[in-house]
Amino acid sequence: MSEEYQPIGVFDSGYGGLTIFSELLKKLPQYDYIYLGDNARNPYGTRSFEVVYEYTWQAVRYLFESGCQLVVLACNTASAKALRNIQQLDLPVHYPNRRVLGVIRPSVEMIPEMTKTGHVGVLGTTGTILSESYPLEIAKISPHSPIQVVQEACPMWVPIVENNLIESPGAALFVQQNLARLFSRDPMIDTVILGCTHYPLLSRVIMKYLPEGVVLLDQGPVVAERLQDYFVRHPDMDARCSKTGRRDYFTTESAGNFDLLANLFLGSDVRSKHIKLG
Repeated sequence: MSEEYQPIGVFDSGYGGLTIFSELLKKLPQYDYIYLGDNARNPYGTRSFEVVYEYTWQAVRYLFESGCQLVVLACNTASAKALRNIQQLDLPVHYPNRRVLGVIRPSVEMIPEMTKTGHVGVLGTTGTILSESYPLEIAKISPHSPIQVVQEACPMWVPIVENNLIESPGAALFVQQNLARLFSRDPMIDTVILGCTHYPLLSRVIMKYLPEGVVLLDQGPVVAERLQDYFVRHPDMDARCSKTGRRDYFTTESAGNFDLLANLFLGSDVRSKHIKLG
């Protein structure tokens, strides 16, 4: 890769990060991007902190070595289980001038202005829910007026999306069951965070079973807006990211399989390349 090619890296364990990527392309289309999906080792949601950290750091290093100056972890599990270690332990030693950002903090920062009741629900993978990342981050941003957080793990939602079963009766059944459990534990919830990047594709189904007046927080537009703001606040990093509108896609799985599902997520033709990590 040429020295002038310094794209923004976007990493996810699979396909869900494409919902974030799609919003980045809408908001910041002039930048060059590399999207990397570790589909061969997906899902991350049920893996240990140590394994998720190891896999995520391998992907981040690959993106850095491909020219990326900044990497967005477009994955809630990676953001929950790996981001802090990478930012605090790895970057200062190995890549002091590079940056890695996650998706949890930008989403959480929206909560105080969205909730009226102070009761928030989080829908996510088992790994993200067990990490307690959302309750911990929400507590940090609202220490003087605590927000009540109730979480619900939805382990079947990712397979539903990745098997293109969004409109199936099974999808409706699982969504209805998970939402019923969430609101039975706290009927005062008025804001629900989609804490997995796959879940926006289920938004139409979710809205059918969401109590009236409850607001959904979709991470994609929030992350895109915050990245734009980040570049305004860090013009040095903005200047280091190349802007020719180039997009490259890499996957650790079959490129053909990736392209089929990526087309579903992005609504456009994708031509990816197979790579190996580790």
